[in-house]
Amino acid sequence: MRKAQKQEILGALNSLEPAHEEIREEIRKINCGTAPDGQRIQNMLSECQDFAISIGEAIESLEGDEHATVRCINEYCEAVYKVFREISESSGGINENKLYKVLCKSLIKMENSVKNDIVVRKEVVFLPYQASMWDSMESVWMAARDDETCDAYVIPIPYYERNLDGSLGEMHYEGDKYPDYVPVTDWQDYRMDEWKPDIIYIQNPYDEWNLVTCVHPDFFSKELKKHTDMLVYLPYFVGINDRIGEHFCTTPGVMYADRVIVQSEEVKKIYIDNIRKFEKESNCKGAFGDLDQKILPLGSPKLDRVRRIMDSGEVEIPEEWKGVVYKADGLRKKIILYNTTIDALLKHSETYMEKLKNVLALFRENEEIALLWRPHPLLVTTIKSMRPDLYQEYKKISEAYKKEGWGIYDESADIDRAIVVSDAYYGDMSSVVELYKATGKPIMIQNCEVEMEVCH
Repeated sequence: MRKAQKQEILGALNSLEPAHEEIREEIRKINCGTAPDGQRIQNMLSECQDFAISIGEAIESLEGDEHATVRCINEYCEAVYKVFREISESSGGINENKLYKVLCKSLIKMENSVKNDIVVRKEVVFLPYQASMWDSMESVWMAARDDETCDAYVIPIPYYERNLDGSLGEMHYEGDKYPDYVPVTDWQDYRMDEWKPDIIYIQNPYDEWNLVTCVHPDFFSKELKKHTDMLVYLPYFVGINDRIGEHFCTTPGVMYADRVIVQSEEVKKIYIDNIRKFEKESNCKGAFGDLDQKILPLGSPKLDRVRRIMDSGEVEIPEEWKGVVYKADGLRKKIILYNTTIDALLKHSETYMEKLKNVLALFRENEEIALLWRPHPLLVTTIKSMRPDLYQEYKKISEAYKKEGWGIYDESADIDRAIVVSDAYYGDMSSVVELYKATGKPIMIQNCEVEMEVCH
């Protein structure tokens, strides 16, 4: 049972107390001869019994017909009937205090049972928007899923590409791209305004600020905060060497969230310093709340997932990759994870496409290496939105790579598979580098200003 439901039931039971007071007063009137008969009392007792039965049915539907509170309500109904009979069969004076105590004692027993026997279950909602970023929530969801007092819902939310003029373009929904062990609830089947979950976890903090994509406006942090007492932001990225840009610290999601989970004390300090600077410059001191309580250095679920998968040994090379990974003699090639990012492309727009072509050409000639190219999930969307002049060239390069079939083009939602099965990392600096460090395998960052790299 939810906390709000439990409070509603207690409130309903409390309303019986003045009814009992009124019944006692009516009995007193009969004894004094100022009331014509006991019909009004009998009607009131009948109403109390019907009211208790309706509460019992509600509890029964949530907790089962054998629940202790349901039994207490049945006992109350029996007590009401006992009072009813005593009044109906009485031919003389009625002891109003005695009957009042019978009702009150039974009511107190019901209320105590609601307080002590009904376990409050928390309703926790996770709102990822891109399946490839699910790793930033998974370990927290697993803990909620395994908590017997918690009902956890994974509700992937739709998002839009931005048109060149900033308007909302094509809508995307990735609810079908999550691991089989993650039960998904359709975003249209869950009403935040009605269910009012105890905790909501988000991974997109930008609301309308993002220039490339935008989550559905119903799921902006400022809207979600209206429907929960605990909005929690789980960053979708990992800061490299415990450093993050100041623009990450003052987003709407950080402002409206009740808690922000960060990877370390160092990152917490960066958040606090930048928020205080922002509040001072914007003359809005305190807008972000109590920062020491709000920013919690509890670690990153992204790192949790990499470690879990490495320890489990559950990831294997997919069947469709084996033709690239294994040589004709059955020996396995070294797999290089080639990671290309949005930041690098935007910073090096003039040289990035040429760099990309040179890197692919170099790896194509090496028969001892299998290249696993994994572009950032929003790279194409970003090019179309912010560097449209490069889109056709990028499309030509990527489609030729996929058609030639000598390497792997990984567009899946599972970054951790690529991290675990590969033997080394090459590519742009990004939070993937921080995840890759957990493997202990070699890492090499590409220099986008150098046309060719020499690999040994």
